[in-house]
Amino acid sequence: MEKVKNRWLIAASAVGIHISIGSVYAWSVFTKPLVNQFGWELTDISLTFSLAILFLGLSAAFLGHFVEKHGPRKAGMLAAIFFGVGITGSGLAIILESLPMLYIFYGVLGGIGLGVGYITPVSTLVKWFPDRRGLATGLAIMGFGFAALISSPIMQSLIDSVGIANTFFILGVSYFIIMMASSLYLEPPKEGWAPAGFKEKIKAGTKAIKQDLSQLTANEAVKTKRFYYLWLMLFINVTCGIAIISAASPLAQESIGLNAVAAAALVGVLGAFNGLGRIGWASVSDFIGRPNTYTTFFLIQVIAFPLVTMTSNPLMFQILLAIIYTCYGGGFAAIPAYIGDLFGTKQLGAIHGYILTAWSAAGLAGPMFASWIRETTGSYSQSLMVFTGMFAVALIISLLIRLDIKKMRQKQANSSEIAV
Repeated sequence: MEKVKNRWLIAASAVGIHISIGSVYAWSVFTKPLVNQFGWELTDISLTFSLAILFLGLSAAFLGHFVEKHGPRKAGMLAAIFFGVGITGSGLAIILESLPMLYIFYGVLGGIGLGVGYITPVSTLVKWFPDRRGLATGLAIMGFGFAALISSPIMQSLIDSVGIANTFFILGVSYFIIMMASSLYLEPPKEGWAPAGFKEKIKAGTKAIKQDLSQLTANEAVKTKRFYYLWLMLFINVTCGIAIISAASPLAQESIGLNAVAAAALVGVLGAFNGLGRIGWASVSDFIGRPNTYTTFFLIQVIAFPLVTMTSNPLMFQILLAIIYTCYGGGFAAIPAYIGDLFGTKQLGAIHGYILTAWSAAGLAGPMFASWIRETTGSYSQSLMVFTGMFAVALIISLLIRLDIKKMRQKQANSSEIAV
């Protein structure tokens, strides 16, 4: 008999890839050293990160079909090449003192590696964990969320000891090795595979599993209302979440009077809630269902966002931000399982790639909108009230998608009765 791979090692491989590419969230560590060394404008340096997120979404959308056609191993290796070359090449850009080269290597090539690397292990994990889809995808995407906490001090230490260029060289080679090794273990399960005892439990009635609503290709999925409901929910959750993340430090200084050092420490702690929200909410979604999870996200944030603007109590302010951060992270982690529930696993990677264009759009829209409101009104409070309105819209969408799901379930039930 052919030996079946250990699905928990598949999950560990997924985490290896996501911890590597998730280091992009620690980009701000390079900001001051680059300003000090070259005198580049802050906005020009920040554009590097924006480009990486933009190409993450674009490559996820355009290369999702590559993941499905060639499998997770080849897709993971492609991600390792792009991301490894992107980070290593950034060191060359520093040596040549070229900002455009930094954009090309870190922003474009690194961003492509990000996008492919993000969707590759997720679609595979959903197939290995039919019993715990949320937990499986939450594990990998938690790695992406926690990556900044792990990589930030390492980056800072390397910059201080060997300089910016050598830091990129060391990181690029390290990420390439980790991602390549992780990719070599990835593969989808054989057709009809199930965890030990899983089929027996279903037959005995001790384990119930909901059938996927449909089995659609990516091109079929984009023709449904459900696809656009998911896209809008992710877009709103990320737009509002990334805006408050980008403004968390000045918001804390304005609202509760923290000094710059304390505010920066708060941002670091809150980053942990971003990671915990990914595994926490994704696991919860296995028990309460993905529709209930997303409705809960938006109910919580419709209440939490206006309260942030009203409270002057430091403890309450920090608790509210921590809750918002968990919802932000949870939105990313639960979406692949939600896609599987609605569209099946036939082309989950490609559909996930299309959905992630919402992240690219939100990554550009959220911080820019929050900054514009801050400059126009002199306060972040007004932007938070606008975001509250957006969450109210998302809440309505989370209810509309339920109606669509109910209609599809009813249609399936009627078809079954006719067949009988």
